[in-house]
Amino acid sequence: MQRKTVSDLGAAELRGRRVLVRVDFNVPLDGTTVTDDTRIRAAMPTIALLRDHGARVVLVSHLGRPKAKVEPKYSLAAIVPAVAAALGAPVQWCADTVGPVAVAATKALKDGEVLLLENSRFLPGEEKNDEALAQQMAELGDVYVNDAFGAAHRAHASTAGVAQFLRPAVAGLLMKRELEYLGAALEKPRRPFIAILGGSKISGKIDVIEALLPKVDGLLIGGAMACTFYKAMDFETGTSLVEPDRVDLARSLVERAAFRLTLPHDAMVAVSMDQPKAAHAVKRDAIPAGEAMFDIGPDSCASYARAISVAKTIVWNGPMGVFEKPPFDAGTNAVARAMAEATASGATTIVGGGDSAAAVEQAGLAPRMSHVSTGGGASLEFLEGKALPGVECLDAREGM
Repeated sequence: MQRKTVSDLGAAELRGRRVLVRVDFNVPLDGTTVTDDTRIRAAMPTIALLRDHGARVVLVSHLGRPKAKVEPKYSLAAIVPAVAAALGAPVQWCADTVGPVAVAATKALKDGEVLLLENSRFLPGEEKNDEALAQQMAELGDVYVNDAFGAAHRAHASTAGVAQFLRPAVAGLLMKRELEYLGAALEKPRRPFIAILGGSKISGKIDVIEALLPKVDGLLIGGAMACTFYKAMDFETGTSLVEPDRVDLARSLVERAAFRLTLPHDAMVAVSMDQPKAAHAVKRDAIPAGEAMFDIGPDSCASYARAISVAKTIVWNGPMGVFEKPPFDAGTNAVARAMAEATASGATTIVGGGDSAAAVEQAGLAPRMSHVSTGGGASLEFLEGKALPGVECLDAREGM
């Protein structure tokens, strides 16, 4: 079911009205300095559209994982300068999230002005989706816009509950873009359609593997999770991370997937990731007993790049190795470069948030992807076919 978006609301519905926008400003901080403003910049098109239509924009977000109480290190006050810089306009600040002071601050706004409220997770009822808190949040606006795809898989007061009391409730432009790209990849992909899954544990990707296997033409596996598959094939895995309780499942997946599932042909191994100079490539059935796999090997890099080059739709979630530590970033970078080249050749390339998004940003290749998701967990759950509470609560498009 398609959802209404902020684009469906005209200037007449927005001018002079308070629009409560749930954004995802959960950004990394070094003290009080934002070190990566990707998520802030991603919200700017929605905020700009609202300002152009004369709306009075009220922003609410979480930051970090405070334990339902005020923790100064997680105050959103620190990001006000970064939001203002991205917007190119002043941003007002309110140290409350709900209540009389916050409501008064929203009502004092003029057309086109922007107000940022304090961290929603300072409130005990936020993560519990408390109904009374959701009603308080509804007092902050006349229209609700959810543009926080990264938090859309959470049924919290600010992502789902508030929409029960504040209508219209629509998707922002970032949310719209996320749903369009991920939805098209699952429902009507141009073929060949391949998925690339990495990361450390197979347990975190079981549901997405199960969901994607019937849909894809190929599934490429990387990261330490490959070692659980290796164990299922009776290969030596040395000191690599293996999930013993998932070996039988891995064996079953290999049997069911047949030719559609590809495991790395070789591995970059070392005694420790802290000994990068000792790293060397070995065939996948020749991992030394005293060493561990920290990346896919050069043969796998070349093979995966070839597979990507002929695909028309590519979805990638999870790094191929410990990409933060060279030389164990080679596999992840090879996949990123191959996807950038595929994009240039007309393929649709989707990076599913989390570490994969961080890796393409680090490599400077994010602008060369069709879409880089802002939500790691949300994109995974979407790919698994799960309903996202932050989307389900929004107004449906008529006739859809």
